[in-house]
Amino acid sequence: MKRSIKILIAVAALLVLCAGILAAVNLTVFFSTRDKIEPISAADGYEYALILGAKVHEGGVLSDMLRDRMDAGIALYRDGSVKKLLLSGDDSGKWGEVTFMKEYAMQNGVPEEDILTDGEGFSTYESLSRAKTVFGIEKLVIVTQKYHLYRALYIAEDMDIEASGCDSALHSYAGQLYRELREILARAKDFVLCLFD
Repeated sequence: MKRSIKILIAVAALLVLCAGILAAVNLTVFFSTRDKIEPISAADGYEYALILGAKVHEGGVLSDMLRDRMDAGIALYRDGSVKKLLLSGDDSGKWGEVTFMKEYAMQNGVPEEDILTDGEGFSTYESLSRAKTVFGIEKLVIVTQKYHLYRALYIAEDMDIEASGCDSALHSYAGQLYRELREILARAKDFVLCLFD
């Protein structure tokens, strides 16, 4: 057999192996957390809602995805399902996520004393880790879109945080296929972090 053919076979085998590992990891994350995702109306009995950050556009305008997360979290607060909001994201730069998340919450009737902010939640993993280690929170409802919730809930479970997930996908979003594909790799990354933390 020619050397070039052997190399092609080896590369193909490696790609199949990697795809199999990715599939196994994603299925593990999905099946271990899917029963913890609830509609907004069912998320009750938690003191804190953790709202995960997302893009803020120039001028401090929340992206559709982030606005939906905020609206879902604010709805939980208004109906008494949670008592406080923890806003976590990357607050660096001119249009920091958490600064404008807090502004939006207050504009929509959430008093400042019921808002906690974490501007160093640079990733989903860090947001959950800091919720526990910095803010001392061990029970919360996570507010984000469903595709993201599986990973967030898996991380929470690994960190011994009692959590349920509130799906904040109130609309369809441009570029969602890209996010779904990127999430496949993100789940694998955080799966490894959870293994070795």
